Amino acid sequence: MSAQVNALRLMQIVRPAEAYLPSYIAALERGWSPDPVRGAIAAREELQEIAVDRQRFLSLMQDREAKGAPVTLPDGSTVPRLPGYTRWLWDGEFCGEINFRWQPGTTGLPPHCLGHIGYGVVPWKRSKGYAKQALNRFLQEVREEGLPFIEITTDTTNVASQRAIVANDGVLVEEFIKPMQHGGKPGLRFRIFFQ
Repeated sequence: MSAQVNALRLMQIVRPAEAYLPSYIAALERGWSPDPVRGAIAAREELQEIAVDRQRFLSLMQDREAKGAPVTLPDGSTVPRLPGYTRWLWDGEFCGEINFRWQPGTTGLPPHCLGHIGYGVVPWKRSKGYAKQALNRFLQEVREEGLPFIEITTDTTNVASQRAIVANDGVLVEEFIKPMQHGGKPGLRFRIFFQ
């Protein structure tokens, strides 16, 4: 069995919890950020939130009522938080995250929210198929929310992300220009249908 196949068998998505938090902190300190556009600033904010109240930080990873603080967009502006939840990718250590956000009662999202699902793999764990596998497993959970489809966006240059989406039955619906809060650059919007 190849090392990559073995790694995929070990990789799971887990609900953020105290047992996984030291590895998450280590990834932030090593330079990974949950927000690739805001980078180190977002990583420092997460570390500060954890230092202030780690239990609150963990509880807000499952925020179905949108009780958390407003979300800071890449341009520094803030918007109200949407209901959502996050899962961490875990293969014996933290290797990334995947999250889901939505507006109850509709498939629509506000213009500042580029998609229902976002994900990222730490740089030292990329090229192992983790994003594809995590998306596949996460879609089983998201399906329970009752939406007929979800949208995922990616950069036009992020071929690895595009492959992960297409491997999970993603259908390209448009090329678009991201709102200025997200840099105004080209992006691709995919849909994954549940029905």
